[in-house]
Amino acid sequence: MKIKEVYDALERFAPLPLQEDWDNAGLQVGLTEAEVSGALLCLDVTEEIVREAMAKGCNLIVSHHPLIFRKLAQVTGTDMVQRAVILAIKNDITIVSMHTNLDSALGGVNHEIAKRLGLKNIGFLNPQQMNGVEYGMGTIGELPSEISAEQFVELVKKTFNCGCVITNPLIKRPIRHVAVMGGAGDCAIGAAEKAGADAFITGEMHYHQYFGHDDIQLAVIGHYESEQYTQQLFKKIIERDCPGVKCYIADTQTNPLRYH
Repeated sequence: MKIKEVYDALERFAPLPLQEDWDNAGLQVGLTEAEVSGALLCLDVTEEIVREAMAKGCNLIVSHHPLIFRKLAQVTGTDMVQRAVILAIKNDITIVSMHTNLDSALGGVNHEIAKRLGLKNIGFLNPQQMNGVEYGMGTIGELPSEISAEQFVELVKKTFNCGCVITNPLIKRPIRHVAVMGGAGDCAIGAAEKAGADAFITGEMHYHQYFGHDDIQLAVIGHYESEQYTQQLFKKIIERDCPGVKCYIADTQTNPLRYH
């Protein structure tokens, strides 16, 4: 099976037109006509990730975050991105990224977060349509039963294995409806409130966004933590649509944050 066939399967699940205008998802480095020897699945692409792909005999890396996010004015090895690009090209490794298109796709990143939390009746937070395909940034669903804010925070910590959860002051009313936006999702707080969410989970927020939202429980769990199940999502798509392709979830830890 060719790399192109794996790439096409990923794009059928999360079409590139769904990505945000500022994003750079899709083919990052390399060629797609070669037979795929294996796919290494990761959140971020670093030099260590490329070396892990080499060690595992993979000529394809599938990441959530694009390696090349901004225009490269040169490729001289002066920073991490350039060195990863050079290493991949030297070793005939193709890099593909599925970013905000995977966030917005039906069954994508935000649906996966909601399912991991045990939410039911999951739908898009702000549903839209493109060529008859429904998509949206963020999801909302229901917990099986009402719980307190304290119980909610503990559930979130346990589910996402967080070093900590950053919250606003805990609300006093029960929580049932929960909105989710992985990554840097504070732009969706207003939509969560409008949709009637009792709580909102995201990966990171700006300081001033915590003000003025006293009636919704905010829970910020870390960017990496909110998107940590992306690799499993890639694996499910590839193994379903490209049987026989060897998939490896990366062992390399790319989260740059530590909790002390």
